[in-house]
Amino acid sequence: MALFNVRVYGILLDADQQLLVSDEFIRGNYITKLPGGGLEIGEGTRDGLAREFMEEAGIEVHVGDHFYTTDFFQISAFNHRDQIISIYYLVHTADTTIIQTKEKAFDFLPEQVADSNETAEHLRWIPLSTLSEDAMTLPIDKVAINMLIELFAAKI
Repeated sequence: MALFNVRVYGILLDADQQLLVSDEFIRGNYITKLPGGGLEIGEGTRDGLAREFMEEAGIEVHVGDHFYTTDFFQISAFNHRDQIISIYYLVHTADTTIIQTKEKAFDFLPEQVADSNETAEHLRWIPLSTLSEDAMTLPIDKVAINMLIELFAAKI
């Protein structure tokens, strides 16, 4: 049975105009995406995103303005039957310097990726000046990133 899978993601920029991304090893695949994940039953989208940031980054965030919601059909990359609906928000936090990040994409220890059933993740900053849709793995993230690039190009 096909289902709708609702996902929530945050766009967090630091003072140096860098975007926080998540590099992950999931089910044998390496992906770069925006921080966030699946909405749980009983959660609103903003509460779910705040929970995801606490789980992934260990920080409290203020979930700000809505940025984008999927407006096209996208099948799940992982089960090939569920339709993905992704909702993106701008998020803010008091201190981005406390977020533990890596410099290099997929900088995992060999034991973290030895078993394709395991998961591993770390966060990383990408300067907006070098950001492109190619930095993201998932199709909906690519759309959101292009929108973000256009937004900041218009402000310069």
